[in-house]
Amino acid sequence: MKTFFAFSFVFSVWIFSSMPGRAEEPGQDWNQWRGPNRDSKVDSKWPTSLSQSNLKKVWSKPFGPSYSGPIVLKNTVFTTETKDKRSEVVTALDAVTGEKKWSAEWQGAMTVPFFASKNGSWIRSTPATDGERLYVAGIKGLMVCLDIKTGKELWKLNFSNRYKTQPESFGHVCSPLIIAEEMDNAIYIQCAAGFLKLNRLTGEEIWRSLNDGGGMMTGGAFSSPVVATLDGQKQIVVQTRTLLAGVDIKTGKVFWKQNVPAFRGMNILTPSVLGNQVFTSSYNNKSYGYTIARKGDGFQSTEKWSSPMRAYMSSPVVVNDHAYLHLQNRQIACFDLETGENKWVSQSRKRFGDYWSMISNGKQILALDSGGVLYLMNANPDQFELVGKVKLGTDDSWAHLAVVGNKVFVRGIKSLAVYQWE
Repeated sequence: MKTFFAFSFVFSVWIFSSMPGRAEEPGQDWNQWRGPNRDSKVDSKWPTSLSQSNLKKVWSKPFGPSYSGPIVLKNTVFTTETKDKRSEVVTALDAVTGEKKWSAEWQGAMTVPFFASKNGSWIRSTPATDGERLYVAGIKGLMVCLDIKTGKELWKLNFSNRYKTQPESFGHVCSPLIIAEEMDNAIYIQCAAGFLKLNRLTGEEIWRSLNDGGGMMTGGAFSSPVVATLDGQKQIVVQTRTLLAGVDIKTGKVFWKQNVPAFRGMNILTPSVLGNQVFTSSYNNKSYGYTIARKGDGFQSTEKWSSPMRAYMSSPVVVNDHAYLHLQNRQIACFDLETGENKWVSQSRKRFGDYWSMISNGKQILALDSGGVLYLMNANPDQFELVGKVKLGTDDSWAHLAVVGNKVFVRGIKSLAVYQWE
C-alpha cells in the first residue's frame, strides 16, 4: 500500500518577500492536495513535447523519506520528511534557488504493521495552506498549524488524545481540505474514526461526521475529500474505507451515502465528479459511476455503471467527460464517464510503475511514474497517445506532482527537485 498516499485561487491579502529585483513568476499556486481545486488540473499552455532537451533541472535537495506531495505558494515550496524514525519535519524553501527559509520539527513517527512495512513508516498526508498558515497532518494523527512566514507553531492537535481513538493502523493518510470561497476559517480532514470540520485558526472542532468506529480494516481513511455541487447542492464528497458520502459543509449532515466494495477496505482514490455523477475505483474490485439525485427531502445514490477494470491507489484526471486512470495491473485506461464504456487500455508488454500522479491542462496529461519517469500524453479518448518521456535523476517517487507555471516540482522518497519545462 505504498502511498495510499502516496493539491485557482490567488491569495491577495499577503505576498511572500522575494529576492530584490526578481519578479513573481506567473502561474497558479499549488496550495493543497492535487492543486487548488483538488482535481489535478491547471489552466496553462504547455509545450507539445517532453524530452531531455526541454526539461531542465533547476535544483535538487536531499531530504528524509516522505510520501507527501510538495505544495507551492508564490516563490516558496514546502515539503515534509520523517527524520530518524522519530520525528517529522516540514521545510520551506525558495522555489527559485532551493535556499532554505525555515524548518519546524515535532515528535510523531510510528511503525506500520509488519505486512505493510515494506512500504515505509513515514509521513503520507500532503499539507495545505490558506496563504497565512500551513497545516501539516503527521503519520500518527498529529495536526500542526504553522505561521507560513516563519514556521512558528500556532497550534497543535493530537486527534487520538482528543477523541480517545487509536492512531490509524496504517498511519494517517488523508490530506486536509481548505475551501477558500467559504470564508469560514475552516479546515476539513478524515481522522479519529470520522470526518471533521475544524476552526483553522484554533484547531477547535466545529462538527464531526461519518464516525466509523475505527479498526484496521474499516477505519483510518486512505482517501482525501473534494468539494462538488450535486443536483444543485454544494457539499463535500468523502470516501471512507467502506463508502462514498455527501456531507453538508455547514452542519456535517450526511446527505447521501453509498457502499463501495473494496478488498480489506482499500478505498484509496480521491473521488472524481462530473455533473451529478461520482466516479471511483477500488482495489481488487471494480470501477463505479454513481448518480446523485434529490429524492424527497434528501438525496439518493444510484449505481449508473460498473466496470471490471480497477485502480490501485492513483487518482484519475477527468478531461472532457473522460477519466484517465492508472490501473492495478499497471496499465492506463480511459473511461467514458457518462456510459462507463472503456475507450482504451494502453497495450504494451512493458507495464508502468505501481503509482502515477497525473496533472492535466485540458489537452495533455503530465504523469510522474513511481519509477522516477515523467511522461507526457495527449488526453485523447480515441487512443493511448504518449508523446514524450524523461527519466528523472531522482529516486522513486510516490508523492503527487506539483506544477506552477513552467516549473515542475518532484518529491522523490528522499529528495525534492524542481524542473523547468520550456
